[in-house]
Amino acid sequence: MIEKEDKKDKSGIQVISRAVAILRVLKETQSGMSLGKIAEQVSLPRSTVQRITSALAEEKLVITDANGGGLRLGPELSALAGAAQYNIVEHCRLLLTELTQKTGETTDLAVMRGIGMVFLDQVPGTHRLTTVSQVGEVFPLTTTANGKACLAHLPEDEAIKLITNEWTRNGIQSDLAVLMDELEEVRAKGLAYDLDEHSRGVSAIGFAFTDWSGELHAISVPVPSSRFAKQQSVIEKALLETSANIQSTFD
Repeated sequence: MIEKEDKKDKSGIQVISRAVAILRVLKETQSGMSLGKIAEQVSLPRSTVQRITSALAEEKLVITDANGGGLRLGPELSALAGAAQYNIVEHCRLLLTELTQKTGETTDLAVMRGIGMVFLDQVPGTHRLTTVSQVGEVFPLTTTANGKACLAHLPEDEAIKLITNEWTRNGIQSDLAVLMDELEEVRAKGLAYDLDEHSRGVSAIGFAFTDWSGELHAISVPVPSSRFAKQQSVIEKALLETSANIQSTFD
C-alpha cells in the first residue's frame, strides 16, 4: 500500500514538473506556440503535452491564441503574478527601509519585464536633495543600474538579444563588447552601476535577485551625482549586505 502511494506521489510531482516546464516555454513567446513545438522544447511526447495543456486550459493557465498561433499563457497566470508581485513588494519593503536608514538615500525595487525595468516600490531618502521615480514607470535595461544588474543574471545570448533590441528600438549605436565586459564585472562584484548614463546628474548602484517564481528583480540606490563619490562606499556596503540577506531568503 505504501509503495503504491509513493509511486502515486512521484507521478504527481512529475506531472507538476512537466506542467511548469511547459509554462516556462510559453513564457518566452507572445504569439502562441503549437503542441508540436512545445513538445520539442520540453522533450516530451506530443500526446503528453496535449494532456497536460488540456488540464492547464481548464484552469485558464493557458489559452488558445486568438490569431491561431497555438497556445499561450492564460489570464489566471496574470492574477497569480499580481498576487506574487504584491508579496514581493511587502517582503522587500523592510529591506528598502533599512537601506534608506543606512545610507540616507532613496531606495527602489523594480522587476524586469520584457523590454524594461518596471518600478514596484520606493522609499524616499532623508536628504534635502533626493531622486524620485514613479511606481509603474518603465526604465531601460542598458543604461540603468537595476537593468544592467538583471542583464548580468541572464545567459549571454538572452542578454545580447535584449540589448540589441533596446538599441535598435531607440536608435542607439554603442559598443556591445564594452557592455558585455561591464556585465562580467557586475557578475564578479555583485553590483551594477549607472554613472550619469540614464539621467544627467543622477548615478545609481544596484543588485539583482530571482524571486520564488523565477522573475528577476533589482534593488537600487539612486543618488544625485554631486554626492555620489562621497556616498559610494557606504551604499556599496549596504547593498551587499542586503543582497546577502535577500539571497538567503530565496535560495
